[in-house]
Amino acid sequence: MTDAATLDAPPPQVDPWRNWGRAELDAAYNNSAAVADSAAWLAQWTARSAALRARQPELLDLPYGPGARNRIDIFRSGQTDAPLFVFIHGGYWQRNSKEMFSCMAEGLLAHGVDVALPGYTLAPEATLSQIVGEIRAAIRWLRSQGPARGVARNRLAISGWSAGGHLTASCLDMTEVDAALAISGIYDLAPIAACYLNDALRLSPEDITHLSPLRRHPSRRFPPLALAWGLHELPELQRQSRMFAETRAEAGYLRQAAPVPGANHFTILQELTRPDGALTTLARDLLSVHQTRSG
Repeated sequence: MTDAATLDAPPPQVDPWRNWGRAELDAAYNNSAAVADSAAWLAQWTARSAALRARQPELLDLPYGPGARNRIDIFRSGQTDAPLFVFIHGGYWQRNSKEMFSCMAEGLLAHGVDVALPGYTLAPEATLSQIVGEIRAAIRWLRSQGPARGVARNRLAISGWSAGGHLTASCLDMTEVDAALAISGIYDLAPIAACYLNDALRLSPEDITHLSPLRRHPSRRFPPLALAWGLHELPELQRQSRMFAETRAEAGYLRQAAPVPGANHFTILQELTRPDGALTTLARDLLSVHQTRSG
């Protein structure tokens, strides 16, 4: 649930999944099954992330809340008053951890941008509403407590991949946020509630309405937003991103829609790990690295 007042939007008009059986719908959202080497990508990122964590152990596992996973990792670029990029990991709100994705900081660190990765309690231990609340608490903590640690004094952009894209879109109304980049996200929870993913999430009709970014009108404040997705992703993932891009463009605050040619749900993140990656470049533009927050 967002803090700022919003109005319910009508449900999306294009819902091809409603005519599908359970097996077809399950397959339409099973990214791991769709990408044959998905496990290898996760293993590679985990190894690269461990190496980065070994190089920068000073600001790891900083508590922002009472939960065991309410911890933040911060990686410094060495730039004074650097902008901050906050990356939220994916895993359909029920898998993975921040430790596996530390390497997503590498591309931006090379350009003088600090990077933070918050953890969060996974479903079914936490409801999706609770998970959204934890991420919002993490962002508030970075703004209030980060400056004492030399970070978050300048512009702050939030980003996330897959479920992290949904969590990013769920925090767009926060005054602490200056820009956002959502990658391969989920923006309408209705098909999620109808497939295998709901076994752990247990979404209610109210959750679908209030926690689906696509079903909520933008609040009165919205920072610049960019949306990215791979053109080799599952059609349902592409549909969700295209529909969210269309609605936010109509609202007037979509900075850029960035479909990535040749990228699937996993390889798209390579564009964030590289200093010359397309998503690294997009994030730098959103952060406006030559501006101060007030600028």
